[in-house]
Amino acid sequence: MKNFRFKIHDNNYKVRILSHEGNMINLEVNGTSYNVKMKEDIVTTKTPTLVRAASKRPAEPLKVNADSHKTKIISPLPGTIFSVNIKVGDTIKEGDTLLVLEAMKMENSITAEKSGVVTAIHVTVGQQVLQNDLLIELE
Repeated sequence: MKNFRFKIHDNNYKVRILSHEGNMINLEVNGTSYNVKMKEDIVTTKTPTLVRAASKRPAEPLKVNADSHKTKIISPLPGTIFSVNIKVGDTIKEGDTLLVLEAMKMENSITAEKSGVVTAIHVTVGQQVLQNDLLIELE
């Protein structure tokens, strides 16, 4: 099965594990066979499998309410706000980078999908956001 080499007090030992069943191990040390009984059963740990629940709402990257002419920018995925490149009152054009969202060790630029004026910023640098959280409002 497995071979090991040990040096204890300047003595070299070649250990070979021949079989292992429960708490009984049959091994060979420098050519001599030994049956060893462990004091306790060896417990193997299992790595848990993490299961993530599906999102309760579908992703809505851009919401436009026709009555108020406001555009809501929401988070496309969970992450941490890395930088906010605008402030309230700024006039932005389509394609301008509004903020950078760090998710899964990658920086994702959130850009404007239409022109407008920033009326509200609902996040700060370092804040963690979830998918579909409101980030910015435009008018």
